[in-house]
Amino acid sequence: MASIGSSALRSGLSRQIGAILSSNLRLRAGTKYCVKRDIAVTSQCLGVTPIHLIMPALSPTMTEGTIVSWLKAEGDPIAAGDGICEIETDKATVIMDADDDGVMAKILVPEGSKNIPITALIGLMVPEGEDYKDVDMPTQTAPTPAGDSPKQSEEGVSESAQFSDMRHAVTKAGEGLSPAVRALIDQHQIDPGLVTPTGPHGRLLKGDVLKFIESGGAAAAPQPAAAAPPAPAPSPVQPPPVAERVAPPSYKQTEGMFSEVDLTGMRKVIAKRLTESKTTIPHYYSMVDCELTEIVRLRKQLKKDNIKVSVNDFIIKAAAMALKQVPEVNVTWNGQSATPLSSIDISVAVATDGGLITPIVKGADAKGLMEISANVRDLATRARANKLKLDEFQGGSFSISNLGMFGISEFSAVINPPQSCIMAIGGSQLAIGKDRKPLTYMTVTMSSDARVVDGALASRFLKTFKQNIESPIRLGLL
Repeated sequence: MASIGSSALRSGLSRQIGAILSSNLRLRAGTKYCVKRDIAVTSQCLGVTPIHLIMPALSPTMTEGTIVSWLKAEGDPIAAGDGICEIETDKATVIMDADDDGVMAKILVPEGSKNIPITALIGLMVPEGEDYKDVDMPTQTAPTPAGDSPKQSEEGVSESAQFSDMRHAVTKAGEGLSPAVRALIDQHQIDPGLVTPTGPHGRLLKGDVLKFIESGGAAAAPQPAAAAPPAPAPSPVQPPPVAERVAPPSYKQTEGMFSEVDLTGMRKVIAKRLTESKTTIPHYYSMVDCELTEIVRLRKQLKKDNIKVSVNDFIIKAAAMALKQVPEVNVTWNGQSATPLSSIDISVAVATDGGLITPIVKGADAKGLMEISANVRDLATRARANKLKLDEFQGGSFSISNLGMFGISEFSAVINPPQSCIMAIGGSQLAIGKDRKPLTYMTVTMSSDARVVDGALASRFLKTFKQNIESPIRLGLL
């Protein structure tokens, strides 16, 4: 009897489970629904959980990016480290690499899409071995343009709310949160489902919560209502005289006077950063003339041995050695004080079609002239082709801008924060020396942040630089 009762109970339970699954599970068209003996549902029946590809923040100032091209098509296998797509940031065009092995499942943002905000979902991957065609698609597949309100679905629930529920399921009820994130959420009474995660596999990071709080997403602590002051007794006041309204000058726009050109993201950032630099950094200018006679003579000798180094290569080496000799100049401004730097990395300004970029010659004090020359040529070539890596143009301790090849005799440059100095190099000029013999010289103007490199320190640095340039043999001895 016990065996018969157990069998009947199992049979009845199987029928109930099958009925519940049949009535409550809504699967999209084309998805397989498998029931084995009315009780077992396989994981493949519910779709493949995707790996989200989001628009990354590839620089400290980046807020949005442009998808230049996709390097992987849907169905292509991906290994960790493979390039997935090219993204134009506020500084350059950078390749976004994969963090995991898998298969490209869905491209959500097509090539050429502009102003895609960081953390926006741009594509989906599935783990290696899974069928990319069975990827579980999010409700909202494209970033909502700024200023647009989310559309309402037929059930009256916005698509953004549905997408948020799906995207933040891992954080529901505080699951998968680190202690630091949990403490922030509890302190500010934040719904974790409202915060956009940027960690691997949609993990919520402490920085995500802090950014959400800074953006005003957290509820402000209630403030006690201040008692309204008693209204003063009205007193007769004569209204002020009203100035006579003057019509603005008429301006008739004629066809062909000008045309508007949209700035690229890189140009916009350059304009913003230069404006901030000139308005917030006290620029101090120092100028010195450096004789190039010995460098010209040395270059002629090297050329006979088929060794080609430019004057700019000597300038980079001389500046690097001067920073080593006067380390007080090798600092950055952190907002409160000077921060000494442990390495000497020279940023060299390079003009590209998209704007000015400053690739870095790292450890220039320890490199020889030929190595510096090869390094600069390689960086400049890849900068103009938008092929630089992030660490090849972000950072640096000292900048050099050389306009001598354009016939500019002297100029001053704008400091590239958080660096404290930039040196502007003019073109070579001819003059008559004290011995009545012709000589070649150049004018160097250094802009320094007076908060950390004052006039006395700047003068000491330029004196050392001048000695290195005029006696290039020192560069191999220091």
